[in-house]
Amino acid sequence: MGSQTITVNNSKKTLIILCVATIILIVLANSFFVLNEGESAILQRFGNIEAVFMREAAPDIKADIEGKGVSLRVGTGLKFKIPFIDEVTKYTSKLILYDSTSNEVLTRDRHRLLFDNTAHWHIENPLLFYQNHRTINAAKNIIEGILFAEMRVRVGQVESYELISDRAVSGKLLQDMVDSVNAIFRERGDGLSIVDIRIKRTDLPQETYNSIHNRMISERRRIAEEYRAEGDSVLLEVESEANLEVDTITSEARARAEEIRGEADAEAARIYNEAYSRDPSFFEFYNLLETYRLTVGNRTTMIIDRNDPFARYLFGVTPESRPVVTAPPPPPEE
Repeated sequence: MGSQTITVNNSKKTLIILCVATIILIVLANSFFVLNEGESAILQRFGNIEAVFMREAAPDIKADIEGKGVSLRVGTGLKFKIPFIDEVTKYTSKLILYDSTSNEVLTRDRHRLLFDNTAHWHIENPLLFYQNHRTINAAKNIIEGILFAEMRVRVGQVESYELISDRAVSGKLLQDMVDSVNAIFRERGDGLSIVDIRIKRTDLPQETYNSIHNRMISERRRIAEEYRAEGDSVLLEVESEANLEVDTITSEARARAEEIRGEADAEAARIYNEAYSRDPSFFEFYNLLETYRLTVGNRTTMIIDRNDPFARYLFGVTPESRPVVTAPPPPPEE
């Protein structure tokens, strides 16, 4: 009988220990939570926001959160909370995809277009996001309304053919939308930010297809004519500059050639005079032979004086020498 009592007591003790351990584990499990990379969290106590957990925070966001009397705790990992009292709401800090349905908008030239666009956004300030939206699905509804309203305004300022055919125009339109929508969100205090907006597809209603297509063709032709006219103008300018440069180079080259030719002629005359002065009789003979070569041909008729120097080697004669007349000697002095 005594052994049975001891066994029952041991069983009760074991059960109590297990219950206490279970309670401790439950308390411990509810006393901590893990903030992963790419997450933020809101901690509430009795319905009031006590703290905001973020991996990192910009100075303006930190000032905004702490300015509302809420504690900002930066960093990821294991975090403590009061079990069964504190409530934690987590949000992703990564980009979130918003994929809209096709919406019909009207361009400046009164053509209807169907836009199917996407947007990437992220939660910038978890405190403001929680206060204004609570859930991501609720925020998507707000984003859709603001994006569509802004798209109608922006598309209404652009011609349909430009929006379809000119990537620069469509790219600027989307960037302007990002800037204006983010300005609206900042003014509203939504705590979120649009990163980019992209158009997946643009559909044309059948009744406007031919009109826009013909307008695009006309516009492309007009642009092509502008390019051709601009190219012709540039061509004439380049040709004019090239011709002017050619004339300048040619004139300078001719002037330089005349200068070099004059210097060469002067140098040749100097060398010739120097050589002539060394043996005048030989160069006289050489010059006379050159004169024969240039003037006497196979049927050359010449009438010249026999005593002319030109006949000296032509006919093999020597000009007659003339007597030398000298003055008489002076009479002797008395």
